[in-house]
Amino acid sequence: MPLFHLSLAQWSLHRMLFSGQLETLDFPEFARTRFDIDAVEYVNTFFKDKAQDRAYLGDLKKRARDAGVRSLLIMVDREGALGDPDDANRTAAVENHHKWVEAAKFLGCHSIRVNAHSDGTPDQQRDLVADGLRRLTEFAAQHEINVLIENHGGLSSNGQWLASVITQVDHPRCGTLPDFGNFHIQGDEWYDRDQGVAELMPFAKAVSAKSHDFDEAGNEINTDYHRMMKIVLDAGYHGYVGIEYEGEKLSEIDGIAATKRLLKCVGIR
Repeated sequence: MPLFHLSLAQWSLHRMLFSGQLETLDFPEFARTRFDIDAVEYVNTFFKDKAQDRAYLGDLKKRARDAGVRSLLIMVDREGALGDPDDANRTAAVENHHKWVEAAKFLGCHSIRVNAHSDGTPDQQRDLVADGLRRLTEFAAQHEINVLIENHGGLSSNGQWLASVITQVDHPRCGTLPDFGNFHIQGDEWYDRDQGVAELMPFAKAVSAKSHDFDEAGNEINTDYHRMMKIVLDAGYHGYVGIEYEGEKLSEIDGIAATKRLLKCVGIR
């Protein structure tokens, strides 16, 4: 039995998708045939106007099923700040995410991934984000969908702060998607990635293995994958680990393959 399973994040192929070389409808089969990966994570950016298009989603669902690929989650961006200090704007942001919850349910996903954008002091932002996140999670729970927050820049890249948001929401459907690389807070300020992942793993319902560059031995130069995956496994997590290649030195196809090889070295059997 494997210690964990592999999935492919759609963002790994963002250059091909933006250029038109690849379409979202073809993504599940591409993951299976090109990389022998049987689970995918979508990004709403690449089908933003299709959240309520059941014909399109039905086609995507059928193509994934025909390829033997499981749809795990939708990463949702640019739908408003769930921690907006203005209550009306915060409510609008929560409601903007509803259609993605429904799309995730239709596709057979277990979660959507959202962001923790807000303004104010850290305590104020925690309270605001927790309010918006709780309201969205209560809606998602009605559809048996989880709502996950990723460390994704700014205050959300402070692992201790983000963990405190999840603790404040206090809902079994609300969790984290720890990303190995997204720990840039601002300017020259970075949060320790090992510490951050360790702080977020108790709430994790998905994991993102972010990669950028590799040395001659095939190791990621920014993240010690062996140490990082030990943190993940020591937390009792044995679910899907999503490959998310974001580098520029290798092609997207080669970067995904390099990340997969590295992950196989640290636990896939």
